[in-house]
Amino acid sequence: MSAIPMKDGLNETEKVSFYDIDEHEHPDGASTMLGFWMYLMSDCLIFAVLFAAYAVLGNSYAGGPSPKEIFELPLVAVNTAMLLFSSITYGFAMLSMEEGRQRVMQMWLVFTGLFGLAFLSIEMYEFANLIHEGAGPTRSAFLSSFFTLVGTHGLHVTMGLIWLVTLMVQVQKHGLIAANKRRLMCLSMFWHFLDVIWIGVFTFVYLMGTLR
Repeated sequence: MSAIPMKDGLNETEKVSFYDIDEHEHPDGASTMLGFWMYLMSDCLIFAVLFAAYAVLGNSYAGGPSPKEIFELPLVAVNTAMLLFSSITYGFAMLSMEEGRQRVMQMWLVFTGLFGLAFLSIEMYEFANLIHEGAGPTRSAFLSSFFTLVGTHGLHVTMGLIWLVTLMVQVQKHGLIAANKRRLMCLSMFWHFLDVIWIGVFTFVYLMGTLR
């Protein structure tokens, strides 16, 4: 049977779908997971620079408020719990994925997204409250480095949530195919990485800041 011509110049047999549901053939030595680990290491460098900048500028108050005056540890502790809970629920989702329980996995991913959204909501409330009190990022070098470090982490969480929703839609549409499992594993690494970074932020920025 001859191929049916398409309007865009491709015939039916040559038409390429936007989303490939099958695994691609990789050359010897290539690894998606290895590539993603390399991406995470580059992200580690970004956060290392931001932590270093905060370490240098964290005591430059320019006559403005100090960490002890503006940080609310109980609120930050609740926020930290939200992110830790999201990491736990994602772990349960991965266990369900390995067992082939798609609906249960999707349920745990929903919980993960809700905890992540709660984390971002509390963080945005904290930022809005600080700016309202006149402790915005332009007030001092300390606040500039604080907003940059914490805001960059929050941006990563936002991207993680968008990625999470996208994968949930793809799993609902195509099921637990090999490609989706690989993507869920990559997001798992990314999500737990953000958890580790936040523990560093909580300890180094908030906890040590209030103890000065």
